[in-house]
Amino acid sequence: MNKGYQVTSSNTNPVADQDVILRGRRMLDISGVKQVESFDNEEFLLETVMGFLTIRGQNLQMKNLDVEKGIVSIKGKIYEIAYLDEQQSEKAKGLFSKLFK
Repeated sequence: MNKGYQVTSSNTNPVADQDVILRGRRMLDISGVKQVESFDNEEFLLETVMGFLTIRGQNLQMKNLDVEKGIVSIKGKIYEIAYLDEQQSEKAKGLFSKLFK
């Protein structure tokens, strides 16, 4: 029970929605994408409205990128889709920054 504290949202803007739609482990559509941090044929790292999202698989290809709508489509064999917490995302960003220097 709440004793004397009123729970209010300090942010009046609604959180943007995000959809992750996987079709047969071969086609993945993601909305709410802010930025594509990095990608290759085995892994994508995306910054989304819900946090960092990593997609791992085989023969991954970006089939569609709509920056204005924040939509990314990825084709290939999908093995893993995971949101990273803050510590994991810093490690992932650090790894990619070392690879691409």
